[in-house]
Amino acid sequence: MRSDDRHASSPRREGRHGPDGHRRPRFFGNGELRLVMLDILCAGESHGYELIKAIDTLTAGHYAPSPGVVYPTLDALEAQGFVVLHDEENGRKKIAITDAGRAWLGENREALEHIQARMRARAIGHKLRKDPQMKRALDNMKAVLDLKVNQAEISPETLKQIIGIIDRAALAISQLD
Repeated sequence: MRSDDRHASSPRREGRHGPDGHRRPRFFGNGELRLVMLDILCAGESHGYELIKAIDTLTAGHYAPSPGVVYPTLDALEAQGFVVLHDEENGRKKIAITDAGRAWLGENREALEHIQARMRARAIGHKLRKDPQMKRALDNMKAVLDLKVNQAEISPETLKQIIGIIDRAALAISQLD
């Protein structure tokens, strides 16, 4: 059996792959997770597992970093002097932000605000897709668009009509209550 055949019949991989099997874009860009973690630590000391859960909650279930991402990030933050780890009796480590970490977070407040806005926007979409009727309607729209636009040759006039319909629908929805 060729390696291609093995992968073709195996179940879809979780993690960075979306429901269509394609690689999803990273939830956080370079350095963004550090800002989010430090912001969480501003509320109080935490354990690594608690940070993972807090990030999962902040992203409305869109992203829960693995320990293989969180702990190296914490190591880097500790090396920079932005966090300190305290040993507890049970062998776990409690993580606290330092004054240097608070200062660096303050210097990067604008970047953090952009990240938080992006997380809020994704959370709204997540809530909408949880409603079964909304999910059905969105899936129906995607399927129809895929059939009309991607599966067959489409004239510029038809494409213009489709765009007009979508724009009118968006306008009508925006004008509700």
